[in-house]
Amino acid sequence: MTNSRHLVNQSSTDEEERYGVDPGYGVEDLADGYDGDQLDLAERQSLRRVAGLSTELEDVTEVEYRQLRLERVVLVGVWNSGTSADAEASLRELAALAETAGSQVLEGVIQRRDRPDPATYIGSGKARELREIVASTGADTVICDGELTPAQLIHLEDVVKVKVVDRTALILDIFAQHARSREGKAQVALAQMQYMLPRLRGWGQSLSRQMGGGGTSGGGGIATRGPGETKIELDRRRIREKMARMRRELADMGKSRSTQRQERRRGAVPAVALAGYTNAGKSSLLNRITGAGVLVENALFATLDPTVRRTQTSGGRAFTIADTVGFVRHLPHLLIDAFRSTLEEVADADLILHVVDASDPDPEGQIAAVREVLAEIGAAKVPEIVVLNKADAADHETVARLLRREPHSVLVSARTGEGIDKLLAAVEADLPRPAIEVDALVPYGRGDLIARVHATGELLSETHLESGTRIVARVDATLAAALDEFAAA
Repeated sequence: MTNSRHLVNQSSTDEEERYGVDPGYGVEDLADGYDGDQLDLAERQSLRRVAGLSTELEDVTEVEYRQLRLERVVLVGVWNSGTSADAEASLRELAALAETAGSQVLEGVIQRRDRPDPATYIGSGKARELREIVASTGADTVICDGELTPAQLIHLEDVVKVKVVDRTALILDIFAQHARSREGKAQVALAQMQYMLPRLRGWGQSLSRQMGGGGTSGGGGIATRGPGETKIELDRRRIREKMARMRRELADMGKSRSTQRQERRRGAVPAVALAGYTNAGKSSLLNRITGAGVLVENALFATLDPTVRRTQTSGGRAFTIADTVGFVRHLPHLLIDAFRSTLEEVADADLILHVVDASDPDPEGQIAAVREVLAEIGAAKVPEIVVLNKADAADHETVARLLRREPHSVLVSARTGEGIDKLLAAVEADLPRPAIEVDALVPYGRGDLIARVHATGELLSETHLESGTRIVARVDATLAAALDEFAAA
């Protein structure tokens, strides 16, 4: 792709007409009333190319291209807040999402405006410019960096003459590709139906045709006369019925997941949850800590189905650690609602390991986006350790800045194993301590109680005597009751 440039021609005489001076200003120009470099309105509102987004394949034969069957996409965003760097970062992330979905990114443009146009998202004039870009690149899809209303989708498609999808639809498509479990597939399907329901529309009159009625002029015959139901109304009703059925199924699955969490709670095993931005390395970290062997892929949203594994600290204290779905900027609320039972693994945890890709160009932006979602699911008050991952690839200045910004953080590399011991020590220090301290002389025949103390309690001292093992430990109420009969005199 070409370097970043404006698509609308700029007038070379604008500055001379406005200020009566050449464009090359110096400090002395301030005395003439110059108050900074002013952008021309047409330039400010123009579509601006974002450099470095193209993933167009080269040296590929026609046969090879047809085998790949990639969608050829142009990305478009509206920059209405923040800096131009923020807008470009958001579009680059959209490009990564598009590639994860299997698309081929040909071009990316940004439109500067106060707010998205209610009709075509970028305005009718810029939509026509976008149509020219689509035609010149041979794209078959436009992806917008935001959630479009049904009207915006329809109007923009009518102008650019190719398929238009928004960020939400793109993320839903990625989730649909990656879901593996029955629960994950149901969650994604529910979110997709919620998204599609208000966006159903017919081509021509096909979906507006009534399915019943007919009056006295023939029609469908006996038992079919009446006001009828249009095709689109029928489709919407069927979708609503399917959504209701799917919600009931997900509620039943949620009860099963809740029961599993309660069983772990009953065993007094602390719960740790991995949370963080998508592709920050959560699954790699889980594999490094527990040897879980879960899928690790350099792609966004490679993990959708939660994985829970049991492990222990260096001191022998057991805890569970759960790998969960990654977050992203502007994560659709539809997905948060659909994945609520899965995200409860994070909200109900005793400790969150907030995994951050320290090699990312904008790690602070990732941290802010993740904490926004954590607050939305009710996990903002859960204790947190910030895990700065990918230390082997991160810039030293970035790492130093993050360590200053996040004092309760640990630098690790899930790939090389660097810092994992420090992380486990931090986890052990932050896990909730059992509430009751006991001093008991346990007979050697009750080794099961000693094992439970090691697994779920905090052992303070252990002494082997002639009559049994004397232990001083902090344990939960259930284990304390079992040890009560052996309380030391």
